[in-house]
Amino acid sequence: MPASDDPAGNRVAAVALRAPRIADRDRVREILEASGVFRPDETPVALEVFDGAVRAPGRDYWGVGAYVGDRLVGFAACGPVPCTLATWDLYWIAVDPALQGTGIGRQLMAHCERTIVAEGGRLVVVETSSRADYAPTRAFYRRLGYEDRAAIPEYYAPGDGLIVFTKYLAPSADE
Repeated sequence: MPASDDPAGNRVAAVALRAPRIADRDRVREILEASGVFRPDETPVALEVFDGAVRAPGRDYWGVGAYVGDRLVGFAACGPVPCTLATWDLYWIAVDPALQGTGIGRQLMAHCERTIVAEGGRLVVVETSSRADYAPTRAFYRRLGYEDRAAIPEYYAPGDGLIVFTKYLAPSADE
């Protein structure tokens, strides 16, 4: 897979970002399971969000896939939070563990942020785990300008708290 350096000197995988296909569902499951951080009960929830993003894009969820050729190597889904004014959640993001650290996650997040701004969003909320194996994930969000806003100990399970990150996005130039 060809890669290049970004202006900061980071290796960036050459991927195409596009709408995911229902045929990618099994690959999403493979990526989630290979990551080693999601509990078995989380995978069906992620697949439900994936299904919604593919079958009715923009109704509840917007999804984006990262592809090398025809192979899905990453996926993200975001959507507006009901009963808020322009607040969005990042519902899921996952990258094939073999390709983590190559910029695919940054590309997926940038695409989600552009979608959010284009749809009138102003605030992104990301919820993640406090577990030690999520430290790289939390560092990833911080590198992208997300700020720690809240922590709830024991939220997901004993020893597994909730960490909430947020980022305010600038409105698009045509607003």
